[in-house]
Amino acid sequence: MELKVERDSDVDNWKEVILVYNSALKQISTKLEILNDEFQHVHRYNPIEHIKSRIKTSESIVKKLKRNGYESTIENMIKYVNDIAGIRVICSFTSDIYEIAEMISNQRDIRVISVKDYIIRPKPSGYKSYHMLVTVPVYLSDRIVDTKVEIQIRTVAMDFWATLEHKIHYKFEGNAPGYIKAELVECARMVSDLDERMRLLNEEVQCLSHKK
Repeated sequence: MELKVERDSDVDNWKEVILVYNSALKQISTKLEILNDEFQHVHRYNPIEHIKSRIKTSESIVKKLKRNGYESTIENMIKYVNDIAGIRVICSFTSDIYEIAEMISNQRDIRVISVKDYIIRPKPSGYKSYHMLVTVPVYLSDRIVDTKVEIQIRTVAMDFWATLEHKIHYKFEGNAPGYIKAELVECARMVSDLDERMRLLNEEVQCLSHKK
């Protein structure tokens, strides 16, 4: 399954599209690294543990377009698929998630299109994460292209759970046995409890440090 290309110029256009999305990922990643360095300088603390980025494969893009009833064209890909360029920001504590989201929102050249807070409102599966769909300007030699990037912000524990859930989802093609789904929901509850206890423990440590 591939995106339709009818002329050689379409192939070049596809390559340019991927170049633009890769450039957008580099920009967002660099911004996050700078913000993390600044936070360390000011607060002696890094809210970001690590950053992962990826470009969605053409096969995944085609599947998503077909699933939503769209023809597999480059134009439809750009218009209707919002997570072609994705960045995952992993942090230690739930409080870091909202701190990072605010720092991203305050960047003048980043425009926030939408936010989905799956931490306050988890998915039925137990999935928790904070999603931001943003655009960032990519400066080419002859024009500026506002490019969409999906940013997912989650704790280390949330990311561990989501990675396993993703593997199970694809192994069973979305139809995992009921007892496995139930176990995942229970694990998600345990992850939430762990995140909250670790957050409170960190706050207690910080409080004791300030009293010295």
